[in-house]
Amino acid sequence: MAETKKVLIAEDSSVIQNLTKKILMMQNYSIHSAKNGEQVLKALETDSFDIILMDINMPKMDGMECTRAIRALDDKEKSAIPIIAITGNAKNYSIEDFKEAGINEYLQKPLNFDQLVETVKKLTH
Repeated sequence: MAETKKVLIAEDSSVIQNLTKKILMMQNYSIHSAKNGEQVLKALETDSFDIILMDINMPKMDGMECTRAIRALDDKEKSAIPIIAITGNAKNYSIEDFKEAGINEYLQKPLNFDQLVETVKKLTH
């Protein structure tokens, strides 16, 4: 049996966080969560993850700012963690904006959970 992959869900909406958590747990992922970018960076200080699902619009520190901070980390492994942006207003950003920030993929809200699982699997294998 392959080792369980660790997913960090950065999402300020508990509804979306809980749904995402349930769906990925059914796929045998180990789930950790954060409500904003500051909590994501704090979690990375003590833990490592195989992938981060990053909501773009969060309080305190948004997903774009948080992604840039992760990409700037000295720890080469942590700075290279795959990041999937999750956003309800992708129209505010272009693919270039996401790529420039260091985001690997992005998914539009409302989430298509089949697409989510497929994208997470693709980036963690």
